[in-house]
Amino acid sequence: MAGLKDLKGQGHAPTLFMAFLYFDMSFMVWTMLGPLSTEITEALALTGHIMTAGEKATLLSLPILSGAILRVLLGFGVDKLGAKLTALMSQTVVIAALLTAYLLGNEISYNQLLIVALGLGFAGASFAVALPQAGQWYPPKLQGVVLGIAGAGNIGVVIDFLFAPKIAEIWGWESVFGVGAAMAIVVLIAYFFLAQDAPEDVYKKNPKKLKDYGKLLKDKDTWWFCLFYAVSFGGFVGFAGYMKVYLMNTYQVDMSAFGLDVLDEGNVKVIAGYFGALCIFAGAVLRPVGGAIADKIGGIRSLYYFYGTVALLAIINATIALPFAVAILVLFLIMANLGMANGAVFQLVPQRFGKDIGIMTGIVGCAGGLGGTALIQTLGWSKGVFDGYTAGFLIFALVVFVAISGISLVKTRWRTTWGVSAGGRI
Repeated sequence: MAGLKDLKGQGHAPTLFMAFLYFDMSFMVWTMLGPLSTEITEALALTGHIMTAGEKATLLSLPILSGAILRVLLGFGVDKLGAKLTALMSQTVVIAALLTAYLLGNEISYNQLLIVALGLGFAGASFAVALPQAGQWYPPKLQGVVLGIAGAGNIGVVIDFLFAPKIAEIWGWESVFGVGAAMAIVVLIAYFFLAQDAPEDVYKKNPKKLKDYGKLLKDKDTWWFCLFYAVSFGGFVGFAGYMKVYLMNTYQVDMSAFGLDVLDEGNVKVIAGYFGALCIFAGAVLRPVGGAIADKIGGIRSLYYFYGTVALLAIINATIALPFAVAILVLFLIMANLGMANGAVFQLVPQRFGKDIGIMTGIVGCAGGLGGTALIQTLGWSKGVFDGYTAGFLIFALVVFVAISGISLVKTRWRTTWGVSAGGRI
């Protein structure tokens, strides 16, 4: 199984580190609205705007949606302008959005928040930059662990849930955006000096035209990878973005009791952040593990294991009234397996579309974001219509089973065609 020791003497360590840090920072601000959902709802209520379940789902899903669409644009930018310049331009927009929310503060309106959410989508689109920039430096046999390390930047959402509610409690919710802007500026400066695009003797650029996107979209394997990533990353980012809302709506009484008796902390919003961070941490930190497992036993077999576990746990959570502690364990395991599935999918993508990795990262990443948007909207719909989340979890489990069926349909063809000369285990 490929590990960190196998990276010694390979590629460019500073770029790999900055790809991780850039994605970590970006993912943190991309999902910032999730852990602040309760505080923002309360702030808008003071201005007379009471958010419905649908409006809340729309606000939380908009950065995910815009990030999904922008991934295609940034993927195109990586091929045309290079990963570094594309990242610098994108991060500038993100910083502007963060500063806007901070400066408007409690005077911000719901519609203005939607505009900020659109700007934060550029942070989510960083996926289409960080992963190919890291991957271009390394050989096929190390793609699983390399892209897993770069992709582990999604641990940024854990930082959100750990610190954003507490910062908001002490200094106000808008201060979280100010802190985020300051951190983003520091990362931008470090990225400017340390990150490098791979030279031509390591990775030869192959700029694409719009027709090349069309050509790839005609390839049925593109759509299979889109489905697989819409389930794995879509599930991860969807649950991450909606986690605090779900915990507050379902287990508020349990968390209140836990906070008062154990942590001597009566602010249930902070407690929800802690438990949310615990669950999301599993998916974030285990992404490289999923990539490494896929390098060892093959991405297809890995996805069978990860998806099967997710589907089973989603059905259990939907059909059984679980005690709070058990529910947290189930959510923890769901997120862990979704995170590892992310690594497994991107162990396969570079092997199938190595010459088009920039565009494919954008296209597949877009599908992942769309999957997350759909999951948040589904959970919001389930709560609004049925005053609960059983329907939402069952629908998600059904989609996971569709993905498992898809793996069964393609595995033989993949292993006997491009998998033969891919350079890694399929």
